[in-house]
Amino acid sequence: MSRLERNWQYAEQYPNETEAQVHARRLSLELGIEPVSRAIAAQLSGLVAATGATAICEVGTGVGVSGLALLRYAPTATLTSIESDPEFLRQARTVFDEAQVSRSNLRLIEGDAAIVMSRLNLESYDLVVIDGDPKRVLDYLEAALLIVRPGGTIALPNAFVRGKVTDPAARDDATQAMRDLLATVAESPAIAPVLSPAGDGLLTLTRLKN
Repeated sequence: MSRLERNWQYAEQYPNETEAQVHARRLSLELGIEPVSRAIAAQLSGLVAATGATAICEVGTGVGVSGLALLRYAPTATLTSIESDPEFLRQARTVFDEAQVSRSNLRLIEGDAAIVMSRLNLESYDLVVIDGDPKRVLDYLEAALLIVRPGGTIALPNAFVRGKVTDPAARDDATQAMRDLLATVAESPAIAPVLSPAGDGLLTLTRLKN
């Protein structure tokens, strides 16, 4: 194992999660949903704490692993989480209830994330997390840029698409879509992009103020 691999492994094992997070992660794996890694979850928690985000939108609820991370240090924040699978959403509601997340701070919406985001208030979210269908990341980004406030952040976990983005031989639709997104934001004068190697990659995009 190389030094970089040891560093990555240590960073993945370092975070401590709450009992509710551990339960949600176990449930996610049992249902065949690959949750964000512990390091990514910790970075999302830290991002909320650092920015003071109070209005958060999430694409891809799963069973609530990321949602619990987003609310961990911001119990009064409001999370709008969008999921296309009704069974996942049902499981997530139970997970949030058991974690004693107030329903007044939580809005779970079933539907197509791009369509749902198009109906949300413009420039009203401090943080938007995109963890939906990787083939549609460009659609999600377009919608997210309209609802995130100037100075706000868009975060994309799994930015390496299971490591395939860095593999020149990988040319499937999801991988190509993420590569296109990475190229687009790298050249945008309106976005400050940062790509972290934690987990399967975490891309954060800050919408610059005019």
